[in-house]
Amino acid sequence: MTQIHDLSAREQAAAIRDRELSPVDVTEHYLNRIDRLGDQVGAFVTVTAEIAREQAKAAEKAVAQGDTPPLLGVPVPIKDLNMVKDVPMTLGSAAFDDFKGFADDNVVTSLRDAGTILLGKTNTPEFGLPCYTENDVAPPARTPWDLSRSAGGSSGGAAAAVAAGLAPIAQGSDGGGSIRIPSSVCGLFGIKPTRGRVSHGPIVPDLAGLATNGPIARSVRDAALMLDLIAGNRPGDMYHAAPQEGTFLEAADRAPGRLRIGRSMASAVPGAEIHPDCVAAYEATTELLTELGHEVEDLDMPFNADLVPHFETLWAAMATLTPVPPDREERLRPLTRHLRERGNAITAPELFMAQGALQLAVRLAMPVAEQYDVILHPTLAQPPVPIGYFDDVDPAENFERQKRFTPFTSIYNITGQPAVNVPLHWSDDGLPIGVMLVGRMSDEATLISLSAQLEAARPWADRHPPMWD
Repeated sequence: MTQIHDLSAREQAAAIRDRELSPVDVTEHYLNRIDRLGDQVGAFVTVTAEIAREQAKAAEKAVAQGDTPPLLGVPVPIKDLNMVKDVPMTLGSAAFDDFKGFADDNVVTSLRDAGTILLGKTNTPEFGLPCYTENDVAPPARTPWDLSRSAGGSSGGAAAAVAAGLAPIAQGSDGGGSIRIPSSVCGLFGIKPTRGRVSHGPIVPDLAGLATNGPIARSVRDAALMLDLIAGNRPGDMYHAAPQEGTFLEAADRAPGRLRIGRSMASAVPGAEIHPDCVAAYEATTELLTELGHEVEDLDMPFNADLVPHFETLWAAMATLTPVPPDREERLRPLTRHLRERGNAITAPELFMAQGALQLAVRLAMPVAEQYDVILHPTLAQPPVPIGYFDDVDPAENFERQKRFTPFTSIYNITGQPAVNVPLHWSDDGLPIGVMLVGRMSDEATLISLSAQLEAARPWADRHPPMWD
């Protein structure tokens, strides 16, 4: 028998509009699941049950009045790096255990306008810095496919929630792979949009242009619809993506045509070894793309290890952007303190030189990348790793392990290109293994169209972990 959480976000929205489902019933269904399963997967830092119930009642009245925005009554949790007015915001840190949001982030405003229900704030690592979600304010985020393993990060709680059926879709953010990494290890479709596609304001600056908000979903069409709803700029935004033709949801219903696709397993991270399961997923995707009529060829990657120290400089500098009162510094985790110490030692010339070197590398590389409609990589170099894998060593080695785990994702935060994780494969052990598709600047539409074609050829949305039922 179909349960509410079996339905996609679009199906829930349609059922609510047609009065086949009540927003109150939908909300209670998810709150009950969160109460039973939330701590097992470490999905939420804060559950906003009272707010959710109030919003559900308001949504029910709106349906009766014929006022039905696109996702009216559909629950969409917000990552705990994003501010929601009057809702606790920890940023994954014990140093912020008593902080409340004083405004809504622009992405939150967009989702409010779309009629969504706030179930709560999803789990994230401290300040979103690591690629795994283990902190001092909530249980570790675990992939529902194997509760001994990490759900990734930094949108680990968001991905765990969607994969476990605790939300139909979730908002995430991605500054170095933070949507694509947890989507890969949780068996989900996630979109890192083009730099400037989604407003990053109004509070947190995006000086480096690495981070953006985006959707994590079970299906391509749900993710495309959410991207339509959150896309757009606000006054003062530093970055703007070129306008797209039509909607992203329409792109999911459009055949991609025959595409020229470059592929590579080479990375800029020294010592990164690609696990056989990740190689198998990459090769199987190549075969599927070829079967679908696309031209796939090996790409000589235009990025090398020279980029890594410059990116590390930028990342360490970004770790210092969150102001922490001196008497709370001791609450920070060892990795955070390590990165902030590195960041505080960087001089202004060193920071500008690093950013300049990265921009020069992108300018030299883009003519090569632009020859292809899409680029294919493994999303990660390894399958989901055990909880504690990164924290059982000193902070410097922790960071090295993270680099070797995620050698492909960060480069496209540097370039600003759109990228998606496509959950096409599972290992013999039943673990999800994603592949990453990268598009030209401002061309999310082609990625969405191709991903929808892949989803039709190898459906994944109805594949669930054991705890789903």
